[in-house]
Amino acid sequence: MRFWKYQGIGNDFVLVDGITQHLEIDPEWCRRVCDRHYGIGADGVLYLLPGEGTDVTMRIINADGSEAEMCGNGIRCLAKHARDFGFVKGDVFTVHTLRGDLEATVSLKGGKVAAVRINMGAPILEGREVPVDFDGRFIDQPFEAMGVRFRANAVSMGNPHFITFDPLTEEQVRALGPVLEAHPFFPRKTNVEFCRVEDGKIHITVYERGAAWTLACGTGACATTTAAALNGLVPFGKPVDVELPGGWLRITVDPDLGYVLMEGPAELVFEGEIEGY
Repeated sequence: MRFWKYQGIGNDFVLVDGITQHLEIDPEWCRRVCDRHYGIGADGVLYLLPGEGTDVTMRIINADGSEAEMCGNGIRCLAKHARDFGFVKGDVFTVHTLRGDLEATVSLKGGKVAAVRINMGAPILEGREVPVDFDGRFIDQPFEAMGVRFRANAVSMGNPHFITFDPLTEEQVRALGPVLEAHPFFPRKTNVEFCRVEDGKIHITVYERGAAWTLACGTGACATTTAAALNGLVPFGKPVDVELPGGWLRITVDPDLGYVLMEGPAELVFEGEIEGY
């Protein structure tokens, strides 16, 4: 079967085409393919599928075989593939995801997509909807795990994120990431962002649900910027530069919290054939 390997600021994916051929989503196959020693190696598998009232559909399976509701870096990669390979014709089109229907706007360079802006929709702030075991908004609230006390924020961009801006040691961050992901406070587990704000820019280290430590998380950048704006650390309505280990994104949070815009690159790394689907 033919595949394409993409990366969005270091968050890497195997993309397969379910439009020109019939593909069943196979979590076990995805887990094998994502293995960096015995497979292609990736943080997840992107399924490009026919639109459901939209131009195209995206499904994303994590490296551990679990399905994510949404993936910010993944949707940019899928949008690039859809436009570059002619599955969509315009520079603005819609993508159906488990998060909902999202709008993609592509920027071209040399006839190929170089960057993608996604309207990620409205952030979800009500605790039970994120979901976390908390009534109301969990914003700048105290939390404790492994004997470490810090303040944190819970925001969903279709998938749950747990964000702290408190200064923690590298040792604490490395220990807390996997513990928080599976903490009982999160009914569907969570992504975890350890952040600092400096000179109006946000710097993030991310432990991604289903993929462990990753170089980037697009939805995490959106959730973090939303939390930072709600905490008065960055402005609403203006692009904020967000650094992850793999590179930079620009995030804009609507003052009325009606939408979050994410803009960043997507790159085709290589393509090939794999046996055993």
